[in-house]
Amino acid sequence: MSRRISNEENEQRFSVRAKRFISGEQRKYREEEEIRVPLEYVPDEEKNKKNKEDMENMLSKAYDLDENRSLRFFRHFYRIAALLCCIMLVAILLIEVSYLPPVGSANKPTNNEVTQKYIEDGLTDTGGINIVGGMILNYRAFDTFGETNVLYIATCCVMILLLVEDKPMRKLLKMDDRSFEPKSDIILQKIAMFLVPIVFMFGLYVMFNGHLGPGGGFAGGSMIGAGLILYVSAYGTKKTQRFFNEKIYTIIKVASLCIYGVLMIYFFYTGANGLDNHIPLGTPGHIFSAGLILPINILVGLEVACTMYAFYALFRRGDI
Repeated sequence: MSRRISNEENEQRFSVRAKRFISGEQRKYREEEEIRVPLEYVPDEEKNKKNKEDMENMLSKAYDLDENRSLRFFRHFYRIAALLCCIMLVAILLIEVSYLPPVGSANKPTNNEVTQKYIEDGLTDTGGINIVGGMILNYRAFDTFGETNVLYIATCCVMILLLVEDKPMRKLLKMDDRSFEPKSDIILQKIAMFLVPIVFMFGLYVMFNGHLGPGGGFAGGSMIGAGLILYVSAYGTKKTQRFFNEKIYTIIKVASLCIYGVLMIYFFYTGANGLDNHIPLGTPGHIFSAGLILPINILVGLEVACTMYAFYALFRRGDI
């Protein structure tokens, strides 16, 4: 006969812990259940005072370095690790800078054949009329991919620091974003009703026009992000979440970066091995031309728009 597994043993299983980690659930330990302070508002002053004292006692025990050895070890380890990382970063930068050519050298990019290559062969190689767009999203697409990853990581860091996930805590702290500003600013709403569609359309035009003229994903995405900020400032989060909520934000943010990465891997692999990537450049000057530059502009624009809106929403109310 098989032995019946207890709840504590079931909690220790790797599959259960992995499932909780992926879904974002938190395990409730016995210690937490014993010292957990209710978040609901209690009008009784004595109960509120007791809850406050319990919370202070819990925090004092958790941050007491004399009793909490793990916290003391973590602080020492964090300081040493931070110092070593800074020293390594400074050393790497100094070593890389030492390999740069001196001022006025013939090997500097301003004096060698790189600039001439961009000007003479840019249209033939990239299919884009905008030389700057072709350089950033074709010749230096790997660099742009790194910048896009920086935006994604920056958003993740801000979410880790500012995101409020506890729903009772949101109610306790009155996290209604409309309580911190005029609830019905008719002037702002009328102006937003007129400007937001124009900002969105112009942002899309700049994004789709990056390979034909001035513009691109970064500029167009920043305009769309500004339009979202204007809309949420005028109408609030509830109306904004009808068409742009946390789920849609996550899908757009992750999908844009993943698709961009897949396209770049294919492009880099074929280019490094001298293979034909079978991506047509199209007719220069047409909207559907320049190979991967157009879809990359769109993906970068979506990434920038989501990043701008996320920063504003998280700093504003701790939620997207």
